[in-house]
This record gives sequence, C-alpha cells and structure tokens, in this order.
Amino acid sequence: MASTDPVRSGSPRSHLHESAASAGGDGLSPGAVCWSLFEGVRNPYVVLITIYIFMPYVAATLIGDPVRGQEEVSRWSQYSGWAVMLTAPFLGASIDTLGRRKPWLALIVALMTPLIAALWFARPDHSGLSVTATLALVTVIGVLFSWSEVLHNSLLVRVAGFKAAHKASGLALALGNAFSLAALAFTAWAFALPGLPSTAHWGWLPSEPLFGLSRASHQPERVVALMSAGVLGLGALPFFLVTPDAPAGRTPALKALARGGRDLVDMLRAVRHHRDAVTFLAARMFYVDGMVAILIYAGIYAAGVMKWGALERLGFGVALSLFAVLGGFVGRWLDAHFGPKTAVRIEIFMSLLGVIALLGMGPERILYLVSWPRAAHAPLWGGPLFTTLPEWVFLMIGFSNAVFITAHFASSRTLLTRLTPPAKTGAFFGVYALSGTATSWLGPLLVNQGTHLFHTQQGGFASITLLLGLGLIGLLFVRGGGRLDEAGDRLAP
Repeated sequence: MASTDPVRSGSPRSHLHESAASAGGDGLSPGAVCWSLFEGVRNPYVVLITIYIFMPYVAATLIGDPVRGQEEVSRWSQYSGWAVMLTAPFLGASIDTLGRRKPWLALIVALMTPLIAALWFARPDHSGLSVTATLALVTVIGVLFSWSEVLHNSLLVRVAGFKAAHKASGLALALGNAFSLAALAFTAWAFALPGLPSTAHWGWLPSEPLFGLSRASHQPERVVALMSAGVLGLGALPFFLVTPDAPAGRTPALKALARGGRDLVDMLRAVRHHRDAVTFLAARMFYVDGMVAILIYAGIYAAGVMKWGALERLGFGVALSLFAVLGGFVGRWLDAHFGPKTAVRIEIFMSLLGVIALLGMGPERILYLVSWPRAAHAPLWGGPLFTTLPEWVFLMIGFSNAVFITAHFASSRTLLTRLTPPAKTGAFFGVYALSGTATSWLGPLLVNQGTHLFHTQQGGFASITLLLGLGLIGLLFVRGGGRLDEAGDRLAP
C-alpha cells in the first residue's frame, strides 16, 4: 500500500492546503465521511472471503484436503503478492501525476463486484467453478483490492485536510471493523445457526437458514460471496457520488507510471543514509509478513487442525474482531510506557509465542502435552459451538494474537516517526509503504513450502516463526525509538 504523503509523492503543499480548507478544516466533510465509508464496505470481503468463511471452505471442502488446501491457497497467494510487488509501488509513486482517481476506482469496483459474486459458483461437486478457476479469481480480486487501497488512500488528505486526516482514517478503520462484525454476525444469525438442534429453542433465530440455503451444498459458506459483492457494489456509491476527486492530470498514464518509477528511485536514495530507520524498515519487511500470514491463514488452519466448520469459524471471527479493537489501546499503552521500539518487540514476541502455541493444539490436545479426549469429558456448556477445553484454549491464543498483531501496526508507525528526521518523514513513510508490499509474497511462499515439505498444516504455520524471528533480531540493531518524557522529548532507548 503506497504512501500518499505530499512530501513523498511530490504534490505541492499549497494544493493540499487548498484541499484541506475545502474539506472543512478540523471537521469531516460529507465527502470525507463517504471516503471512510468506502473502506468500511470493502473490508467484509477480507473477513468473509479471505480469512474466516470462503477460503477455509475452498481448502477443506472444495479441494477436499486441509493440508493440500493450505498448500494450494498459499501457492496462489504468492502470485497475487508478486503482482502487487511489481505494480503497487509504481502506482503509488505516480498517483499525483495520474490525476483523477475516481474513474480508476470505478473501473476496479466494476471489475471486483462481479468477480466476487462469481465465487458463489464454486460448488462442492465441482459442477460450477473448478478449483483452479476459483483460486485464479481470488488472485485477480486480491490484486485489484490492493490497487483500490493505493488509489483510495491517496485521496485522504485531499478530502479530509491535514488537520482532520486522522479523524477520517480512524473513522474508516472503525467502519471497517463495524461492517466486518455486522457481516459475520448476520451470516451466523441468518445461515449458520438456524436449524441446528442445539439452537432450536433460541426464539430470536429463524427456524431454517434464510432463502432456503442448503448446508449440504455448502451454500451458507458460498453465499458470503454474494454478500461481499453486494456490500461493495452498493456501499461504494456514496463515495463516487459525494467524495471530491483530485484534479485531472495532464500526463498520459504510461508516462505517469514511468515518472513514478523515477520518483520511487529518488525516494529510496533519500533515505538510505539513515541507518537506524533503514534497519527498522528492513526488519519490518519480515515481521509484517509474518503477522499478515497469521491473519490470512487463521481460518484455514482452524478448519483443518481443529476441524471447525463454518459456524465455529464465524464465532472465531466475531470474537477475534472484537479483541482486535482492544489491540489499538494496548499498542498505545505500550508505546507510552515502554517506547515504540520495545512495544514492537513485545508485540512480535507475543505473536511468536502465539504461533508456537497454536502448533501444539488439536481437537483433543492442549499445548503439545495435555491429552483431552472429547469422549472422556463432558461439554463445557450446552451451546452449538466451542464446547471443549481445547477449543477454548485455541480461542484464547487467537485472542492474544488479535490484540498484539493489531497493536503492532500502531506501534510500528509510531516507531518510524521516532527514527526519522522530520524533514524526510514523507520519504520514509513512502518506503514504509513499499516495505509492506515488496515482500508480500514471502509469507505465502514459506507457508506453501513448509506445508509441502512436512505434509502438515503445522509445518506451513511453523514457517511463520522464521519471519517473526528475523524481524525480532533485526530490531536488536536499531538504536532509538525510546519513550518520550513529559515535555515530549525523546529519552534514551
């Protein structure tokens, strides 16, 4: 995801100050609110399709073998990562020269919406989309999604102004969580819980899945494709109707991209002499890939290792999304009390412990050593899901990962501001964005190779520890990044 800071992108600050004034100063204009809404309606795709519902269904049911499924999904994720690596940085660097963003975004949404909806036809009997066609569609959608992030983020300062940019960004994150939670909760209420024997007395549920969806045909798992497409296609309309666009550019698209490539090289040259910041950015390339891999493959791992179906994964997603909100507050507290460098170390270490703990879990096993046969123990409660102690321990590990992975995103940004000279903040955040896309293929590659080599999902997930470990070691060579004193001055690390 490329940075759109005016220092990095080369936009004249006077133009952006003019946009800031038109955006209403410190408040949020209707255009800025609709900008935030666009991120909100885009996020259910990630939660419903990529993480918790659809892709675990593809791995466990459509492919039919969770281990081979994880291997195939991670292999295709590499292709998406390579495409993003080769295109997104140049798109971000040339964004202001390209001019208007909304026509490009409209084209992307117009392509994404039917492609997402087409995933409905990934039937378990293979009478619709084949496995290859399904994974190819998801790969193309993933690239389009990344491009939409670059274009959408580039409008933040223009529509909200410098003083209110953080408010629009925060609102976008809040709406993203809200829409994702609502989508997960609705899916559980409408399709996953109705008709189960253990929920027959729950009067607030429909008696059967809505619209007559068949569990035998895995329609509740596939219908999330139609939901995600509908939310994106309809929810994006206020953005296109209300949010102002950037001025039209005068440079043809190909020339703008070529200029963006030159700007990208200049940006890298501008930051190379700042050792500690560059070391941090190099370390971040590894640990951020590890963190993202944990998120992406959490649902697939739970489906295969814990044998969780759609209902359990829905509950898992709702619970982890709620705990992710707590992560923002934890990150802020750690930054204030220990400084952002120590905070990031703690967050990486706790995520590393979380992955190691997950490797020792199973439906009848707790943390490698404790055997917990389901038949020998009474259910912990009479509900429809999470009735055993191993499931609850798995949930607790997931809660910890959700908190510390979310916290690291906030702490990493803060750390970069402590390591960079103020005059070059824009250039460094440009490289920061580049470091988040340049190696986005590395996590899927290691998960794919680990799964293939050891023929287990645990083998694939264990490879994530290498990324987290390299990032943690890299931070040992970073000086600075300590906490601030009461006057706002930097203390020694």
